[in-house]
Amino acid sequence: MKYIHQWSLVLLFGTATACDSLLDIDPEYTQDAENFFNTEEDFNRAIVGVYDMMQPAYLNLWIGEIASDNAIAGGESVNDSRGLHEIENMSHGGVNDELRAVLRVNYTGIARANYLFENQDKIDFDGKDLILAEAKAIRSYFYFNLVTYFGDMPLIVDRRISINEIPNAPRTPKAEIYAQIESDLHEAIAVLPWTVSETGRMTKGATMALLGKTLLYQGKYAEAATLLGELIDTNEAGYALFQDYETLFLVQNENVSEDVFTIQFSGLQGGDYGCLICLNGNAAVGFQSIRQYTGPVYGDGNSYNLPTDDLYQAYEAGDIRRDASILNLEAFIAAQPNPDEITYAIGGGGHTGYFNNKYIKRLDELGLPDDDLTSPLNYRVIRWADVLLMAAEAFQRSGNDERARTELNKVRDRVSLSPVSNSDEALYLAILEERRRELAGEGHRFFDLVRTGQAAEKIDGFVSGKHELFPIPQVEIDLAGGNWEQNPGY
Repeated sequence: MKYIHQWSLVLLFGTATACDSLLDIDPEYTQDAENFFNTEEDFNRAIVGVYDMMQPAYLNLWIGEIASDNAIAGGESVNDSRGLHEIENMSHGGVNDELRAVLRVNYTGIARANYLFENQDKIDFDGKDLILAEAKAIRSYFYFNLVTYFGDMPLIVDRRISINEIPNAPRTPKAEIYAQIESDLHEAIAVLPWTVSETGRMTKGATMALLGKTLLYQGKYAEAATLLGELIDTNEAGYALFQDYETLFLVQNENVSEDVFTIQFSGLQGGDYGCLICLNGNAAVGFQSIRQYTGPVYGDGNSYNLPTDDLYQAYEAGDIRRDASILNLEAFIAAQPNPDEITYAIGGGGHTGYFNNKYIKRLDELGLPDDDLTSPLNYRVIRWADVLLMAAEAFQRSGNDERARTELNKVRDRVSLSPVSNSDEALYLAILEERRRELAGEGHRFFDLVRTGQAAEKIDGFVSGKHELFPIPQVEIDLAGGNWEQNPGY
C-alpha cells in the first residue's frame, strides 16, 4: 500500500518465490510467533504483509483480458510469457507459469492472513478488531480469486498449514468456499468503517462491493440486488462517478470518489524482473506500453495485453470511453504535429495496432528508477461504475427492470450517451455490453463471459465444460501427492 507497503517483511514472511509448497509459502519457523504478535506494532506489520500480496494485480488484469475477446497476449514473441499466449489460444494446460503464480500468490496471502488469526488472542489493544476485519476481507478476496480461477480448492482458515500436511489437504467444494467468503465479508462489514485515515485500507463500502460481486458470481441475484442497492442508497462514503472519464485513469485522479476497492502502488522504489510480485509499482503498466516507442505523451514498454479490433468496434458512435480505454496508435501518431519523427516497434507476439490506454506508461507519470517496473498507477479492483452495473444486472435478473435501468443509465449519462429503455432479456444484454465498454482493459471480461454463459460464443477455441475453469498447475498436484484431481478436460 502506498502509505506503508514499502516496509520490509522478509524477516517475518519470506517471499512467494522461495518455496515449492503452495499452502505454506513462507518459510517455516522464520519468525517464531512467541517472539512476535506481542505488540500492536507487530499486528500492524502483519496486516501490511497481507495487503502486500494484493500487489500482483497484473495477473488478474492480463488473464481477465487475454483469455477473452478483448485482447491478445502480445509481447516480444510467442515464447515471451508463453503461458499468456496459451491462455489467449485456449491451449493452456497444467504447465503454465502465470496460472501457477495465481495459485501461489493467493495462497500466500491466505497464509499471511491466517497467521494473524492463529495469534489473535495473544494480546488485546484498541483497534485489533479492525485489523482482524481487514484480514477477513482481504482473505475473502484471495479465496474469491482462487475459486473463480480453479473452482474447488483447499479451504484453510485461521491457521497456516505445514508442508507435511499438503498431501492430506483435499480440495473443498466451491460452494463451501463461497460460504466462507460470505461469512468473512459479513463479519468484516459489521466492523469496518466507511472511511479510513490511511489510504488503501479496506472499508465497509469496499467489502460490501466485494460481497455483492461474490453473490452475483453465484447467481444469487436477489441477495446481490438487496446488498448493492443498500450500498448505493446508504453510501456514507460519498461514492460517485468521476465526471471526466477521459482523465479518470491518470495518476493525478487516483483515490477519487469513484474508487471503491483499489490496490495502491508506488513509483518510489525499484525492483527486478526476477520477482514481479515483489514490486511496489504496478508491473502491468510498463509491460502493456508501446514497444521501443519514441514520441510524445507515452513511454516505451513491452506491448503486452493488446486490445482487439473487436473490442475497438464494440463502442457506439460518440462514446468517449473508446479512445479513453484503447489507444489507436496509428491514429494518435497521425494527429501529432511531427508524425514522421515518432517511431515504435512491433513485437513478434502479435500486433493489433491498439494498446490499453487505461494502464499505460505516460511520460509525466514515470516511476523510479526502472520505470518499466515502478509505475505508481493504482489498480482499481472495483470502482463505482462497476458497482452500479453489478447492481443493474442483479436488479434485472431478480425482476426489477426499472431499478436496473436507473443504475445502468447513470453510467451512460456520465459519458453523455442516451438512456436505455429496454426491458427483459434485451435489457440484460444491454447491461452486459455496457460492462464490456465501461470496464474494458480492467480484467473483468473473461470472468463476465464465463459466469453469464457467453464464453463459448464469444471466445475462439473455448470448450464448454472445460474452459470455465483453469487447470490446477501440475506441479502443485504433484506436491499434493497426487490427491488433487485435475479440473475436467485438462
